Amino acid sequence: MTSVLYDAPGPRAKRRNVILSVVFVAVLALVLWWVYKTMDDKGQLEWALWKPFTQSEAWTTYLLPGLADTLKAAALSMVIALPLGAVLGIARMSDHRWVRVPAAVVVEFFRSIPVLLLMLFANEFFARSTDVSSADRPLYAVVTGLVLYNASVLAEVVRAGILSLPKGQSEAAQAIGLRKSQVMTNILLPQAVTAMLPAIVSQLVVIVKDTALGGVMLGFTELLNSRGTLAANYANVIPSFIVVAIIFIVLNFILTSFASWLEGRLRRSKRSTGAVLGVEDVDDLNAAEVGGTFGTGAEK
Repeated sequence: MTSVLYDAPGPRAKRRNVILSVVFVAVLALVLWWVYKTMDDKGQLEWALWKPFTQSEAWTTYLLPGLADTLKAAALSMVIALPLGAVLGIARMSDHRWVRVPAAVVVEFFRSIPVLLLMLFANEFFARSTDVSSADRPLYAVVTGLVLYNASVLAEVVRAGILSLPKGQSEAAQAIGLRKSQVMTNILLPQAVTAMLPAIVSQLVVIVKDTALGGVMLGFTELLNSRGTLAANYANVIPSFIVVAIIFIVLNFILTSFASWLEGRLRRSKRSTGAVLGVEDVDDLNAAEVGGTFGTGAEK
């Protein structure tokens, strides 16, 4: 099969692809064997090191509470960062300079600072300037750092998603009398969400993983921090790292799988029915927005 972007491989290309695939599989098998042999020689595959993970105490005392704190911090950060990022992204596209410039400054400033530095600064701020208890301070610092950084990144994702739409979408909407706010909420954002979803999910995965920074630097009792306590009690450092890595992989796989399902559902639900928007529909949109009628309001 040949198209503008893809040429079907010929006999020589097919042979080359087969050879490269075989070489890659062989190299991968050798690497896996080397890892297995090294761990076996160092005694890291002994049953005594893995046995704690078959008992409930390791999970109920260490791993599950740590996972709960990881999910709590990630969920709070997502819930706050997503709408804040959308607001900042839309504000960066405003026609009003007094809205656009401050939003751009905020986005570029926090997007340029490492998230760990934001967490450390937030921790010091809460310690010196607020009454937040020392027990709650790590959670507050982690969530604050994640929100500031990821909201700025998501703002650029939102802006790029909206700008990726054909310019004729907004021009056609304005031609039938819709205001800028109506064009954004009723025309552009619903279409841009589907295009932005993969990038948004990638950033949500980053949020989940970055909670581990709070455990390492701030003593936040998330999954990786709890792993350290478990490994100290059972003397199984390498197995504990492997188990925690698997938990993170499963967690992020569930998140991306849900996002893929949601993206497919959104794409199917947004297929055009071929209906034509009439004057009465535009009147309803205008009335719902400001209580006016068709063509009476100035653009915002």
